[in-house]
Amino acid sequence: MDEPLLVIVDGANVVGSRPDGWWRDRKGAAERLRDRLAAGGLPGHAEPVEMVLVVEGAARGVESVPGVRVEPASGSGDDRIVELTAEHAGRHRLVVTADRGLRGRVTALGAEVTGPRVLLG
Repeated sequence: MDEPLLVIVDGANVVGSRPDGWWRDRKGAAERLRDRLAAGGLPGHAEPVEMVLVVEGAARGVESVPGVRVEPASGSGDDRIVELTAEHAGRHRLVVTADRGLRGRVTALGAEVTGPRVLLG
């Protein structure tokens, strides 16, 4: 059986795409995003997905929950996303980010990219 779509979410970029006060509580904002992902999966995608949320900085203490694996970046979140994308070469991967530089790096590795709006509606 084929592996499910791997969805790698740029946590800092997705959280930062909405000016809702996230900067006052970065960890809490990342936890809210994680919980939203766990509850909703990938909107418009009926098949199962493997959801990975990459967090960095103050959000590094966020724990995984059923349905969402949290990957803390020891340094740059973008670098961790590129590493994960490369580690799963040959697999269907979707990276969620609006960061143009990151988009270029992961598409060069064969991943598809979409913006935060797909998750935040």
